[in-house]
Amino acid sequence: QVLLVESGGGLVQAGGSLRLACTVSGRSITNYAMAWFRQAPGKEREFVTAINWRGESQYADPVKGRFFLSRDDANNRVDLQMNALKPEDTAVYYCARAGTFVIRTVPNDYLYWGQGTQVTVSS
Repeated sequence: QVLLVESGGGLVQAGGSLRLACTVSGRSITNYAMAWFRQAPGKEREFVTAINWRGESQYADPVKGRFFLSRDDANNRVDLQMNALKPEDTAVYYCARAGTFVIRTVPNDYLYWGQGTQVTVSS
């Protein structure tokens, strides 16, 4: 059984930073793309960022230059550094593991999900 657990969410003022972590158990993340999605109240789940098996990452336009994704295959985790946070970044953030090694931006392409962690950015 593959289990993803997110941590690091919280309340921060606009302009601040948070670092989210996603720890995976049950199977190595090596050879799989990993991603973060987010879902704000009343909105659909949206792609934030993903990283492929070689460490190459892709970012949604709203977070480019502010968010940075990294992976640590030895410890089976991915970290999302979020800087210059804005109120519109407020959402539940979900970590996900793809069924392939290439980046996908659609939620349906991800097989395993964490329970989510709340990020709230105050103005």
